[in-house]
Amino acid sequence: MPTNRKSERQFKKSVPTYNGGEGFYIFVPANGGGFSQPRSGPPPLDADAIRRAQTAIAPFIERGQPRKRPAAPQATFEFVANEWFEINKERWVETYRCRLRSRLDEDLLAELGGFFIDEIEPLTVLSTMRAIEQRGAVESAKRILNMASSIFRYGVATGRCLRDPTSDIKGALRPPLPPKRRTALPAKELPSFMQALADYDGDEITKLGLRILVLTFVRTGELRFAKWSEFENLDGDEPLWRIPAERMKLRRPHLVPLSSQAVSALGALRKLTGKKLVLFPAPTKLGVISENTLLFALYRMGYHNRATVHGFRATASTVLNEAQFNRDWIEIQLAHCDGSIRGAYNFAEWLPGRRDMMSWWADSLDGVAAHR
Repeated sequence: MPTNRKSERQFKKSVPTYNGGEGFYIFVPANGGGFSQPRSGPPPLDADAIRRAQTAIAPFIERGQPRKRPAAPQATFEFVANEWFEINKERWVETYRCRLRSRLDEDLLAELGGFFIDEIEPLTVLSTMRAIEQRGAVESAKRILNMASSIFRYGVATGRCLRDPTSDIKGALRPPLPPKRRTALPAKELPSFMQALADYDGDEITKLGLRILVLTFVRTGELRFAKWSEFENLDGDEPLWRIPAERMKLRRPHLVPLSSQAVSALGALRKLTGKKLVLFPAPTKLGVISENTLLFALYRMGYHNRATVHGFRATASTVLNEAQFNRDWIEIQLAHCDGSIRGAYNFAEWLPGRRDMMSWWADSLDGVAAHR
């Protein structure tokens, strides 16, 4: 076949240009010349058409930033993250599940949700983590990065992305701060605290919540999400709070014998919220009071840096151990389980003894407990 040497020279000097529509490259001579076209073929592209094609494909050849695209929502980070959350949510207790959902929505989906998961680069994830660190939540940044890693690994397993980009940046996060010990109120300050609580002039529901928490020394989340249906025999001789396993940290049902003081506080609270499903309803995303409601009440009472809500568990443990109550009763009442034979108890074991112990604790808070 004869060779068109002039066309061959032009071809060697040509530059590749994407045609912008059919998924292949055409070669346009660098000097602006053209090739002869078969009579039946399309007309040659003019310079304006080439520029339009190059402009159209520019976003598709940039590197370093993920792209938001309108199609295939199954491959966005938000879709994959929500799917991951739904599959795993039954593994977590309610309070932890709610905390994870908030972190996912506010810290990850707000920044990464609209991007295709297979195009998110390590630097983009790092930028998201830096924003969390800058607000002082260094430990949260580490936890949120671990959650993002779980989502990416789920994306790899389900064919939505090829790798987990968080693995490249774990060494770039700030080291966590030394853990802060939750401040426990000294036992000798309990009488003055109970008087301050009685004099508290803030929200009555919050005030009763604090009193019930101190009397039962349950965890904050166990109290915040409490439902009226969990309380039994409040008008009888053996009132009981039965907390379901799904709301407990160790996924075990928990029984709380109620003192007469706790029953009295619940009675006052029932007059305020008894028509609701939960004890502490609030116009929040979760429908109950926030984690900080009780803590801020402590601050207003003058106990900032002197006591935390969780610290009352440690105070109760100290007082009850010093009073020489059965150690197993105390550990069961704290809903602790250490994996040993001691921890392998039946959740209803020693209930009568624990009931006596909880009554003694309530009396001691009121300053009327007899010495043991």
